[in-house]
Amino acid sequence: MPPAFRYREYRNYWFGMLSAVGGFQIAMFGQFWLIHELTDSTVYLGYVGLANALPAIALNLVGGVVADRFDKQRLIVVTQVVASLLVALLAIITLTDVVEPWHVLTIAVFAGAINAFNQPARQSIYPHLIERKAMMSAVALNSSIWQGTRIIAPAIGGVLIAIIDTGAAFVLASATMFVFAVVVAFLKVPDAARAGASSRKTSAFGDIVEGLKFIKANSIFAFLIGMTFFNSFFGLSYIILMPVFADDILKVGADGQGVLMSVSGVGALIVTLWLGTRASSANTGMILIGGAVLTGITVAAWALTAEYIGSYPLALTLIFFLGLFSSVYMISIMSTLQMLVPNEMRGRVMGFYGMTWNIMPLGGMFAGVLAASIGASWAVAIGGLAVSAFAIGPALLNGRVRNLGALLTSRESAIATS
Repeated sequence: MPPAFRYREYRNYWFGMLSAVGGFQIAMFGQFWLIHELTDSTVYLGYVGLANALPAIALNLVGGVVADRFDKQRLIVVTQVVASLLVALLAIITLTDVVEPWHVLTIAVFAGAINAFNQPARQSIYPHLIERKAMMSAVALNSSIWQGTRIIAPAIGGVLIAIIDTGAAFVLASATMFVFAVVVAFLKVPDAARAGASSRKTSAFGDIVEGLKFIKANSIFAFLIGMTFFNSFFGLSYIILMPVFADDILKVGADGQGVLMSVSGVGALIVTLWLGTRASSANTGMILIGGAVLTGITVAAWALTAEYIGSYPLALTLIFFLGLFSSVYMISIMSTLQMLVPNEMRGRVMGFYGMTWNIMPLGGMFAGVLAASIGASWAVAIGGLAVSAFAIGPALLNGRVRNLGALLTSRESAIATS
């Protein structure tokens, strides 16, 4: 049994998250499909991505402050209920055939804003449901939810849309998202997670500044979050430009694109399930750096071989390893953050960390502009090499990063003997 699954409350949380993320993936699939049906415009697809991302970027730090100040359990329940109601509203106006593009964009804006408060609370609560020695296992198991559902959930959404209607996909998504709110409401959460810092005299803005100063003053946190920024902005641009590779470069169409994304998800899922059985943090530094370097190199190799060799089987092989390598280092980053961050700072650090993922659409826009000048393959390859370079630099210059495993081990030993 994975170490984190030995804790009953975490198991309940995990299955609730499985339901919520599955619903979220179906909702996102249906949202993009619906806007495509309504507009037949690739520009509007980009608008939907930005509508989700921009409010989250703007509010993630505020969401982290709220997670630190107030009851995390209650915050998750409230935001999850609101998120499920937004999807239910989209289902109603779709089923009644009154939906218009501005409805989809407006709901996407509110959903992004709600996620800015939901995400830091979710990331802050589950470390309280386990012992610290099971942290890597818990992080990997959480990641496995996202990797697994991105393979299965879109297929479920597609079947519902084909057999019934797009509105039916939204109905299922809303129901499964609501299940998570019910599960969290009945969790037995330690007082440390329930009690916030609402009695503190500092302002919310002061809390944000304190959190940013904490990250800046700790080179490990600055490096880990900076790497995530780089990965989201530069390393994930291939996802945004995937239709170009599938249709124009590899000539495999939409079906081939789906297979490419699924194979990437399979590679990621395999490594997350493996890491889910581990409790040791030894060699974390070198695993993290090595995973990042290999991810960047594989992104570049995938893009350039697609352009100059044009082999679909080779593209499938490389994107499988891309999913594998990227999961290795991203899980290492998250588990390290969770083990090192103090409880009173957890919400703000996780809020800032979560903001990094929401900049992916902005990175995609940058890559799209660059691709117009030098081609999609070189735009993606340059992004991948930037990720590798960012990882190699701190590895050469910062001994604390290289010896991250020893730092984690000594921290755990100190806590165990205190």
